Amino acid sequence: MKKSEAHGESSFNFFLDKLQLLLDKSTRQKNPALWLYQNNARTPLFMLEALARLYTGINKEKKFAKLDVEFKLLEDVLGAIDYYDVFAKQFAADKKIPAAVTNYLQAQAREKVQQLNEMLIEKKWVHETGNRITKLKKKLSKADWKKSKAEIKAVYDFYVDAINHILVFVHQENFHFENIETDVHELRRKLRWLSIYPQALQGCVQLSKTKSYPKSLNKYLTKEIINSPFNKMPDAGDAKHFLIIDQNYFYALSWIIAELGRLKDAGLRVIVIKEAVQQTSALKEDAALKRAYQLAGAKQLTIPQLLKQADAICKTYFKEKNLEKLLIGISHVK
Repeated sequence: MKKSEAHGESSFNFFLDKLQLLLDKSTRQKNPALWLYQNNARTPLFMLEALARLYTGINKEKKFAKLDVEFKLLEDVLGAIDYYDVFAKQFAADKKIPAAVTNYLQAQAREKVQQLNEMLIEKKWVHETGNRITKLKKKLSKADWKKSKAEIKAVYDFYVDAINHILVFVHQENFHFENIETDVHELRRKLRWLSIYPQALQGCVQLSKTKSYPKSLNKYLTKEIINSPFNKMPDAGDAKHFLIIDQNYFYALSWIIAELGRLKDAGLRVIVIKEAVQQTSALKEDAALKRAYQLAGAKQLTIPQLLKQADAICKTYFKEKNLEKLLIGISHVK
């Protein structure tokens, strides 16, 4: 098999081309980093990071681990811009939030934008004398890609390991959430990769309906989840070997990711206000947290309440063994 036929390489190239297009357009803007943020450069970076993580596990080549670091550096800064920018926009429309808080968040967002602009030049993503994407493609062309049938088996094994890693994480003795950022966010991140890998693999992962399923799944099968574009797999194209995932259990995975995200964001809302209050006043941490709750409004749940809710939905989800039933297996088309 020619290297150009490797599915892994074609998946990388698909998203590298998308990123290249965005980078090219950004260089014609006054503020490239801001333009990239506003035009969703984070999505192809997520996909590339997923592929790098996946093939680090499958191929065991150092180049994939290095790529993972490169893509994550960009994605992390875009995530930091998003963190401050989204809350700044929310609070700008909320008369209860002092201008000092909003101004601080806006300043932080601008600082992260500048950090990304510097990184784009320093790491030569938008450098005049070198094409970073072309160089990455050249490196990938030299990777030891597996043939498609063996590759799908390796993807299956990697996916099983990722699921088992999560199950070990949540089945620790007396496991419960103690921190929004390190616990809730960490588990959600682990679960979210399971939903990103299929999208990143560009067609060789497909969903399949089972004839019957337990009534316990019904609570996860909401219209919003079923109709989400993130739960539609890329077209299979000419692929002949597939990893098959149970559609309803994939929807359940999507639901738990969304709910943990909602709870995480509600907690981060308090945390970011507390940060802004501390940085713009003489209040100490406890007093700043108290002030943050006041500013967040009467409907704002406390962080302990949010952690309790996260514990409850995760306890139910994992007790039902939904994650263990996610994978159906491998299918081959002649």
